[in-house]
Amino acid sequence: MASDQENSQDANAPDDTSEKEITRGITIMKSIIRDRDKAVTYNVNWNADNQLIGSNAAKLASYIGTLVQEEWVAFVAQRRDENFKKVSATNRERASNPTYAYKKGRLGYARLEEKILDETKSDATSLPPHVLWKEARVGKDGTVRDDVQHIYDECETLSQSISTAEDQENRSVLSRALNVPEYPGRVRGKGHGCTPTSLYKNPRRRNPSNQEVMETLQALQAQVLQLQKDNERYRCMEKCSSQLKETSEKASINCQNKFPEGISSCQLYLSSPTYRLVGKGKVHNTSGDLLHHRPLPDGHLKVSVDVVLDKDALLPIPDIVSETTLLRDAIGSFVAWPLDLIFIDDETPTKPASKDRGILRHNESVASQKEVFAQGSQQLSQKIGSRQKNKRDLPVTYLPKKGAFVPRYQISLETLVDSSDMATAGAIRLLDMEEDIFGYSCTETIGKEDLEHIFRHQELGVGVIHTYIRFLYDNFMRGNDQLSNRFRFVSSSLVNKALICREPDSCREYLVKRFMASSTNNLYLWPYNSGCHWLLLAIDPLKEVVYFLNSIDGEWTNYPDMKQLVDTSIKVFRSQRQARVPRTKSSNITWIKVQCPLQRNGIDCGYFVMRFMREIINMNQIEIPITYFDEYKCAHYTRLQLEQIKEELCQYFIVKRLISI
Repeated sequence: MASDQENSQDANAPDDTSEKEITRGITIMKSIIRDRDKAVTYNVNWNADNQLIGSNAAKLASYIGTLVQEEWVAFVAQRRDENFKKVSATNRERASNPTYAYKKGRLGYARLEEKILDETKSDATSLPPHVLWKEARVGKDGTVRDDVQHIYDECETLSQSISTAEDQENRSVLSRALNVPEYPGRVRGKGHGCTPTSLYKNPRRRNPSNQEVMETLQALQAQVLQLQKDNERYRCMEKCSSQLKETSEKASINCQNKFPEGISSCQLYLSSPTYRLVGKGKVHNTSGDLLHHRPLPDGHLKVSVDVVLDKDALLPIPDIVSETTLLRDAIGSFVAWPLDLIFIDDETPTKPASKDRGILRHNESVASQKEVFAQGSQQLSQKIGSRQKNKRDLPVTYLPKKGAFVPRYQISLETLVDSSDMATAGAIRLLDMEEDIFGYSCTETIGKEDLEHIFRHQELGVGVIHTYIRFLYDNFMRGNDQLSNRFRFVSSSLVNKALICREPDSCREYLVKRFMASSTNNLYLWPYNSGCHWLLLAIDPLKEVVYFLNSIDGEWTNYPDMKQLVDTSIKVFRSQRQARVPRTKSSNITWIKVQCPLQRNGIDCGYFVMRFMREIINMNQIEIPITYFDEYKCAHYTRLQLEQIKEELCQYFIVKRLISI
């Protein structure tokens, strides 16, 4: 019994020899280790497709396996994953019965190619993929299956009709013959390690960097801008030549070729499509005069446009700097005008000797609000100026109507100008701008034309805007640490439409330098001139918020150069101060369109900007409400509100004694 029990226990005991799993273990390659210690080297070779070949190819492949043992744990974990097992089972089932079975075992395509080239003693460095594919499916008896031979013959036929470029860009002839997709990163029939890049010697493609994209975009924008300017210039030249030709045919027109030196009031005419009066202004007949830093065209004089009588009239030569083509957009600026179409105010041209019925006199009676106001100011100034000659005694204001607003300081300043050397052409005054205002010390030039723009309620230049900024600094911010630390200004002389197009780098450097001087709770006020229009930007660089105040209800998208400059400057400022910004915010700078009061003509933009700055500083708030401040909210500024700004300017000129007799 005992013996039977022992036998039964022995039978039930596990067989360690049969159940124990035999693992492969680590490939140590002792022969290579010993040869390494003896300084023995092995020569390995690669074929033209960068595949390992030669007698030592297998040794190198096995030895490389010993170098990646640290990846083995991750490899095993991946292979034991349930999802991987499902995919592996599917692929194993699909590969268990291949349509065209591979017959060369572990030889591989690369060593098979080397073997064929050695046996045939061919000078070729590689074989076509379909040739290798066929040879890899030949059995030990050397027979070729009919279906394999059929694919090979079809590949030979396709190779005669498909170009190399089509072969590498789409699918190879072998993939076409097999009617299977060509997977990326490999070449069918060439084996492991051969890629389309190495086989066809294609250059590696890479995505352009952000800097390259921006440079390409800037170059394209510059080309488009230049093409637009050239196209406008050519159209203008053709128009001018046709106008001059028509004018020369009007023999009876009293063309005045000589003008008095200096500045004279004049009438502006056009000859196409009809000969007509289109505006009034002042002709500047001075030697060596330049127009926007460029010589005047032959047969033209520099003219400042004051009044437009034909709103659809085109400029004889469009302004390239501001890209202005209409006369109404050039009010308050300088343009080039043909000599034979300029007439001094006391000279009236006779009727043309053509089918035209002369100058339509009813056009001359059409005067803008600006002209009527200027005439009233001149008449009032003449009444007072005839009584007053002493500079110490300010003129007594004539009240045209009881209770009506009287621009006392404007009248006083105009009288002082007429009695001083500022009445002569070319006279100027210099106003020092401290470093705290714009971040650098400079001198602002004020000419007689700037003062006349105020008196006549015309479009304002940079000199007047900067003078009002100096007024705000002296009367509100000087001595008030809270306001002087909270509000700062950006110079319109260093950053404007023309400079942004010509020197964007210098504009960006100035803005970044200006922002770097900021502390907490700073708002930068920047009067921006787009060439023919003033608007105001209030920039908070730390919060990366830009308030957009435009008195003509335009969008900031209408000024892409300005917006790109501001966005880039804020991003550079962010980088220099090493600020951490969330990813959702990194590429977005907040632009807010403020619903500010709107102007009702094409002249008041400069006056609106000055009043915007005054009200923002007066409210002493960094954040500007979208609907504007409740204390100043309105649809439009009244004429009285704008006159108050002009009165402050004129009073400042008098107090600073910029005008003296």
